[in-house]
Amino acid sequence: MKLVCKTITTPLGPMLLAATDVGLAGLWFNGQQHFPDVSTWHVVSTQRWLDQAEEEVQAYFHGQRRQFDTPRSAAWGTPFQRNVWEALTAIPWGATTTYGKLATQLHKPLAARAIGAAVGRNPWSIMVPCHRVLGSNGSLTGYAGGLERKMDLLRREGVLSDPIDLLPLN
Repeated sequence: MKLVCKTITTPLGPMLLAATDVGLAGLWFNGQQHFPDVSTWHVVSTQRWLDQAEEEVQAYFHGQRRQFDTPRSAAWGTPFQRNVWEALTAIPWGATTTYGKLATQLHKPLAARAIGAAVGRNPWSIMVPCHRVLGSNGSLTGYAGGLERKMDLLRREGVLSDPIDLLPLN
């Protein structure tokens, strides 16, 4: 599978976008955990899915978009991870859930830690809203892009008003 990529500028730092011929393969903050090895990818200035994703990400950061329409291309991940990532897309803008609730929703009530590991490997930062998942007590927990970015994203969505607030569970 041929991957093409480009880097865009966002208020939270540069983001790498990668795509195949059928959709967006990933969207990562530079330097985040699980950042892919891009040594074999082709850097391009324009491509259909990269361009659409960039427009949508910029609109999100300007408060003009709450969901994303760019098709995703599942270039990686196990079936379990893909199921978790798909479940994340159902968390609405401005809402949160917990790892435990996701585990129950996916009929894996004892798998909250495995759910957390899959959430952490989400290749579509922001578009697949892993930043909306919290600890069981509503606390901020890990985010591959860093907790400061997670807090910023939740503030943008009206979930968090103060960096030390505990988040309401919806």
